[in-house]
Amino acid sequence: MLYELIGIVRPGNLAEVKEIVLTAGQLILQQKGVIRGVRNWGVFLLPRPVSIHQMRHHTGHYFAMRFDSSVETQQRVRNMLALDPRMIRHASVKLGDGKLRTLSRFGAPEWKS
Repeated sequence: MLYELIGIVRPGNLAEVKEIVLTAGQLILQQKGVIRGVRNWGVFLLPRPVSIHQMRHHTGHYFAMRFDSSVETQQRVRNMLALDPRMIRHASVKLGDGKLRTLSRFGAPEWKS
């Protein structure tokens, strides 16, 4: 299945974002998944202030990752991100209906401003 993961990491250190993406990517690859694309969207204001891990955040560093994996692997990635104290929020969405004709229309994740 093709999934898109959008994550928000606490801002201030690009190395943290790279480490989180690397860890998630390694988990996907170890489970025989395929990473289709990764995009760094940068730092933006959050829609509303978020309190998580005893901190209040007003901005976050956004990234997007598109990958093919099994449902179990996607759940493992979500569990790993949920336990990471550097993450503010994350969301995964299944793209398409699993058919090759539909999936071939999806390109790399982009940010349109």
